[in-house]
Amino acid sequence: MPRALIRLVALLIAALAAGPVAAAFETRAGAAWVYDVGTGTVLLEKDANRPLPPASMSKLMTLYMLFEALKDGRVTMETTFAVSARAKAMRGSTMFLNTQDRPTVRDLIIGIIVNSGNDACVVVAEGLAGTEEAFARLMTDRARALGMEHTTLANASGWPDPNHRMSMRDLGLLTVRLIEDFPEHYGFFDLREFDYKNRSPANRMNRNPLFRLFPAEPGNADAIRADGLKTGHTSEAGYGIVGSAVMGERRVVVVVSGLESEQARADETARILNWAFRQFQSVDVARTGEPLGAAEVWLGAAPTVGLVAGADARLLIPASAREGITREVVLRAPVPAPIRAGDPLGEMIVRVPDMPERRVPVLAAGDVAGAGFAGRLGVAAEVLLGRARSLAGF
Repeated sequence: MPRALIRLVALLIAALAAGPVAAAFETRAGAAWVYDVGTGTVLLEKDANRPLPPASMSKLMTLYMLFEALKDGRVTMETTFAVSARAKAMRGSTMFLNTQDRPTVRDLIIGIIVNSGNDACVVVAEGLAGTEEAFARLMTDRARALGMEHTTLANASGWPDPNHRMSMRDLGLLTVRLIEDFPEHYGFFDLREFDYKNRSPANRMNRNPLFRLFPAEPGNADAIRADGLKTGHTSEAGYGIVGSAVMGERRVVVVVSGLESEQARADETARILNWAFRQFQSVDVARTGEPLGAAEVWLGAAPTVGLVAGADARLLIPASAREGITREVVLRAPVPAPIRAGDPLGEMIVRVPDMPERRVPVLAAGDVAGAGFAGRLGVAAEVLLGRARSLAGF
């Protein structure tokens, strides 16, 4: 199986099977999806699979397509695109492009992220696919291939259209793909201001409220720091945001929609992030190669074989549940020889109260050859002697 497909399957399994680990949190958002990236844990889902108008949050898919074009060499950061009359005529948030401009790919990326440029999105669509309609079809097909089952895109900018829909879960999955597939470009989402050719000083600031609420605090390991990604608003969709923040080694993605104002969006997203980071902690419950004891060997040159964990396992648990973690090694024992190092011998079941159990493969730590003739004869004698004693009532 291709490596990229393996990563996708793992992400989808985590997103669908992990389930929310705490149902007590009630969000005021109309729909929401909150995800801990490092452990693949869905922390919160509310109407997360319903296709909704995504507004400018769907610009993330336009950026994903552009990042793919960069990765496969179809364009470079210095490639320039023409600005059509259609692009120039776009209303709403723009970079204030005109038909004489030749913006670079770098300009367009920043203009889409910081200025939410509807004109920039049309320029990208026409530059990559010829027409915005063709680009929308390509985006929809690519979204479905990435596992976004509830996404249908009608344009590149998120401009209101009855056929333009994404679910909060799909936006979250897309965000994780942006983070993991294009780490070299993710830093663009952390940019705070941009004014193309000094045309709109009033529109130069990034509208993401998380930058103000969760600023960088160098040296403070307990501080939450926001570093992306995109806000969205239309009268139909309400106020929404796709946000991402880090604290220490943890990263949380939050996607919400349907809030009634900019202030409500800022307040609710901050409340969710504080809950996600403060009420849960990441715990390593197994490390690859960690010794897990030994198992008896049947008809082997050695009586036992060492056991080791076959994978890293990290769980996100409620802060109050750390003392309730249990680990149980389940094997088929005794293990028949011959055994080679790395052979799967069973699994370790990790249990945390009120959470799905986690299973980790258990492997042989070393080789154990089969017993020679004398060894097998001795084992057979012991078995026969044991049966004889049982029949005699000893």
